[in-house]
Amino acid sequence: MSLKDQVTEDMKNAMRAKDSERLGTIRLLLAAAKQKEVDERVALDDVAMVAIVDKLIKQRKDSIAAFTQANRMDLADKEAAEVKVLEAYLPQRLSAEEVATEVKAIVAELAVELGRNAGPGDMGKVMGAVKARLAGKAEMGQISAAVKAALAG
Repeated sequence: MSLKDQVTEDMKNAMRAKDSERLGTIRLLLAAAKQKEVDERVALDDVAMVAIVDKLIKQRKDSIAAFTQANRMDLADKEAAEVKVLEAYLPQRLSAEEVATEVKAIVAELAVELGRNAGPGDMGKVMGAVKARLAGKAEMGQISAAVKAALAG
């Protein structure tokens, strides 16, 4: 069963259970997926669905930070509940050590120069390969930090 089918099935279960908070979050996810399908005229696969889930989680985390700073804990709690629902659709995440190991392996495969000789082009080349291999398995901020560390030598 594809991730999109699983989300649709979970929406039906949330409707039956009258779980309005969960239902709202799942509908939001499906709406974002449908929007991407319509905009790009493609059928989404699991990798694209995970990217959408990642994007929605990042938006929620940014909102939580803003609401916390504005002392609006009621809204921050609502966003945190949405994050928990969305995180259920992400694959198992890699630890920081596993990400660093993967990045080092990719840098070695691409034979990129390390240290002072590494330039922005090298960063882009490595990031492209890492994104393809680790899509959905780690946060992009964590991946970017690992690539910078690996290129620094």
